[in-house]
Amino acid sequence: GAGRLGRAALLDNARWLGREPLLRFLGGAGGRLRMGTLLSRQSCQARVRSAEGMSLAEFLYPALQAYDFLHLHRRHGCRIQLGGHDQMGNIMMTGTDVFGITVPLITSTTGDKLGKTAGNAVWLNRDKTSPFELYQFFVRQQDNVVEKYLKLFTFLPLEEIAHIMEMHAKEPEKWGPQKRLAAEVTKLVHGREGLESAKRCTKALYYSSVEALEEMSEQELQELFRQATSAELMLEPGMTVLDLCRKANAIPDGPSGYRKITDGGVSINGNRVTDPETVLILGQHILKNGVSLLRVGKKNYYIIKWLQL
Repeated sequence: GAGRLGRAALLDNARWLGREPLLRFLGGAGGRLRMGTLLSRQSCQARVRSAEGMSLAEFLYPALQAYDFLHLHRRHGCRIQLGGHDQMGNIMMTGTDVFGITVPLITSTTGDKLGKTAGNAVWLNRDKTSPFELYQFFVRQQDNVVEKYLKLFTFLPLEEIAHIMEMHAKEPEKWGPQKRLAAEVTKLVHGREGLESAKRCTKALYYSSVEALEEMSEQELQELFRQATSAELMLEPGMTVLDLCRKANAIPDGPSGYRKITDGGVSINGNRVTDPETVLILGQHILKNGVSLLRVGKKNYYIIKWLQL
């Protein structure tokens, strides 16, 4: 609203960049920008020297960003630009009295930027990242970033964070800070219900909890399907574990697939099944909500939805 800060306007730079003919842009702003200045930027040098090099589009990006700032400065009196630390060079391109504020980037343990360009973004939108996926993302964070993330992404007091880290030093196997971080962020983004959902999905998928599986809503199953392969099957009379695994394409054909089951590599709803000829039973292999969770090996999950039970 228009309080002391004035009104906020949301503008699309396509409105001025899209109308600017290329040759006019190159002759105008492009004629004044010095190659040496652009090339001397650290971000530019790093890209030019990297294995994949730097495209012309990337090279012109700082010029376009600077042009946006210039346009906003002239038209709307904009004097401050806020950007990530890596945008420093793009913000520093104008002669008048303007200001740039940069904030440090959040990077992964390997030093990669977290975000859509790096392909490792987590989204606040449930359709793009489910509460379960958001929770799992933070639970998996390494020890060397978890304290920083607790300070950045939660409202926990610093003393409490220090205490959490002290406890962690004594019992690192409990993953205390990671679980607390995941819970706080998930609750912040998706509310208490979102956190409950994430915990149900976690129990169902990683702790093979039959109760959790049976309590799951259609939406949660859909969200879990994103992590697992899903199949819709018809239950035929006398159908066996072997039939189920074959129809779900969960085991190879022939004797090696049969052996996968006899060697104990297959579980249904968290219970290991070693006899391939076991006939599927409602309530045991097929849950009340018409679903079976099939696991083959350590990591391969198949969620089977049974039709017309």
